[in-house]
Parts: sequence; C-alpha cells; structure tokens
Amino acid sequence: MLARFSAAGKSERGFWRRRRAINPRPAQSRPVQKTQGKPDICACICPETSRIMPGNPRHLLGHELGHDMARQLNRLSPRGVQTITKTGRHADGGGLYLSVGPGEARRWVFLYRWRGKLKEMGLGGFASVGLAKARQRAQAARELIADGIDPLEAKRATQAVPTFGDMADTLVADLSSQWRNEKHRAQWKSTLETGAAAIRHIRVDQVETADVLEVLKPIWSEKPETASRLRGRIERVLDAAKARGFRQGENPARWRGHLDHLLPKRQKLTRGHHAALPFADVPDFIAELRRREATSALALEFAIFTAARSGEVRSATWGEIDLGAKVWTVPAVRMKSAREHRVPLSARAVEILTTMAPLKAGDDALIFPGHKKAAPLSDAAFDALLERMERKGQITAHGFRSSFRDWAGEVSTFPRELAEAALAHVVGDETERAYRRGDALEKRRKMMDAWGRFCEPRKADNVRRLQRAG
Repeated sequence: MLARFSAAGKSERGFWRRRRAINPRPAQSRPVQKTQGKPDICACICPETSRIMPGNPRHLLGHELGHDMARQLNRLSPRGVQTITKTGRHADGGGLYLSVGPGEARRWVFLYRWRGKLKEMGLGGFASVGLAKARQRAQAARELIADGIDPLEAKRATQAVPTFGDMADTLVADLSSQWRNEKHRAQWKSTLETGAAAIRHIRVDQVETADVLEVLKPIWSEKPETASRLRGRIERVLDAAKARGFRQGENPARWRGHLDHLLPKRQKLTRGHHAALPFADVPDFIAELRRREATSALALEFAIFTAARSGEVRSATWGEIDLGAKVWTVPAVRMKSAREHRVPLSARAVEILTTMAPLKAGDDALIFPGHKKAAPLSDAAFDALLERMERKGQITAHGFRSSFRDWAGEVSTFPRELAEAALAHVVGDETERAYRRGDALEKRRKMMDAWGRFCEPRKADNVRRLQRAG
C-alpha cells in the first residue's frame, strides 16, 4: 500500500485513520530528500516495505493512475482473473493491469509515467505468465522507477542482441521485395554468408573496425570490386542494426572519414575493370575455343558473337529465339537495365544454336543447360573453362564485351551510339531517349555481322594450331 506525503487533505487523513484501525503500528513518515539529478519533487512510501517511491504518484502517473498506486495492491484474485472477459484494463494495483483485448486476448501490462509521458510495458501473456509472476515483474519495474531508471529502457537493454549473421539474414529477407530477380538476392546472401563468414558469429553490437578490416584486407587489393560490394553490404547490415536499437555510435564499416584512412584508395588499386583480351587476339582465341567439346565453350563463343553478358547467355531459353528472323529477344526481367533487348544473330551465332537444337526440350528449356537438370550453367562455368585453357587471370568472359567495344571504336566505322546499343547500355538523357524510340535493329545487324566476320579464325592459323595439336 502506498501513501502520499505532500499537502495534507481530508482524503489523506481519512486514509491514515483507516490504516491505524487495521494496523496499530502506524506507518512511519519521514521527510524525503530530493535526489540530485532526478526530476522528482516529492515521493511516496510503501508502509508495507518502507520503500521510498520517488515522485508524487498523481504527478508521476496521472490523477487516476496515481490514486490506483496510492490504494491497496493485489486487488485481483487468482480465481477471479480466470473469469475476466470484459474488454479493457483491469487493475491489480501499483500500475499492474490485466489487459483484455478483442477475442478475449489477455496480457499483463504495467503503466507508469516517465518524464511527463505515460508509458505501457508488456509483462507477458496471460497464458504463460500467472498473477504471482506478473506481480513480481510489476514490483521489479516499480523498484527501477524508484532508482530513477526507465523500466522500458532497462528491458530493451537486456533483450537478446542478434549476431551479425542473424541480422544480415533479416536484412536480406526484408530487402528481397525490392529486387527484380532472385539472382540479386542470391548475390547478397552469398556475399554476407561467404565473404563475411569471419564475423557472422559476433554479436552485432560488438562488431568493431578491426573485425571489418579482418574481412576486407585479404581481398581488398586482389578483388577490389568484390571487396567494395562486401564493405557496402556490411555497412548496410550495421546501419539496420542501429536503426533497430541493437547498436550505438558510428558504423565501423563506413568508408568516408573512417576506412578511407585505413585502406588504400581505389585509384591506387586496379580499376576494377574486367580483364579483357585485345580485340586483335579474339580470332585466335575463338580457334582455340572451338577445339573444346563442352557446352560452356559453345556458350562462351555465343556470348562473344552476340556481345552479351554471361548471365544473359547462361539463362537464355529457346522461347527467346526467333531463328527465322535471326533475333534473340532478352526479356526485361533478365536485363541489367530492366529493358527488353533485341540481339541480331550473326551466321555463327545461328550455327551455334543449330548445334544445341537437338537438346531442345521445349520453349522454356535452357539453350545451354548445366550439369543439373533444368539448371543453367553456373557462374563459375566460364571461369573453370578459362582455367582449363590456362587463361584464368588473363581474361574474363565479361571482358569480351570490352574487346567488342574497342573493335567498334578503333576498327569499324559504326557510330558510337550503335555500339553502345549493341551492349544494351543506356545512352543519353531521358529526352534524347524519348525521341530515339527504336532500337536500330537492322543497323546493329550489319555491325554484328561485321563483328562475326572479324572474329572468325584465319584459316592458316587454324591449320598451324591443329598440326601442333596432332
């Protein structure tokens, strides 16, 4: 039971007269000193426990709740709470309530006022927390208030903090709806599972700069693009953790003003461009490629002759091909620019498709299937092929797009805009693109036919290579 020691009134005098009639030993009143640094102007004391409760209950909790704090505790009975079904809050005293919601959903709540604001803290569901347990939790909350501590803040501080790995998985799940395709989600998931494996077990509030550097340093110079993406994604995870209240302070993965002083700047490293073969050497490479009987070899050659991205080729289906019109239409969902892209097919590109046609199992079937049923070639298929050719590290599959672009700019007479369109690059501002609604398919066909003729191996070179192979 709580009593107030501010200005005396009739209600207070009547309260103490009733109290003395029940208990001959009167509650001892004593002046309460204001605690330094606390905003309370007075206090209340519990005669049962002699605990000092800082602040006027009516001021701390509001008039109605303050009266409840000053009246008898433990109003509810264990049997009575089982029968309460009326929607609303049912007071047990001391700020503890049984809250009954729609559908008779019941839970325990503790109401208190902190720095002028009325707050509600959940103490657990009725099914899992009994009356006695709820009273214990309410008493613990009142003791925190007496010590000048906000119970809700104390509760948040003791909640389980997730590991970096758990927080990363949560972020990927939350962002998935923003991504156009499954591949992007898989890339994020792979980066944060594999690239950040060394810090996944660390609590997200304990990840420090040294942990981030441990992950980034081994690949910062060797794989700058991968390292940069990994750093950015780690930063996103830690920002999300801070937004959810699991971290405080600066982000240890931020670049500007932090990691830029600890890691070499990008201009001092490789530029991150894909290693490309000089366009003059492409015919010799094609001759070497044609000696390999593998689906990945045909797929890579098709990518070279169409100047397409490797992912667009690996996921291509027969339904996208019109052999009569010699056109491959890549849908917008598989394009980096999110725009449909038509590719004119040269004679060699059509020949490769004819070679793969016996494996066709329908329009939805992949043109270049992988080892697993109905699965495309993996991301590593071209890397493995180049490694067998002893070319890994010297060139990349994506680099052949650069070879094509250099050829178009240095050898051919085709305009720059046509070459950029062939690479599915977005050229010009929105106004310029609005006036240029066509995709110049027939003009690009002439350019791709010329590129195809250039890429054909020279016969003399083929003879010499075959003689050495024999």
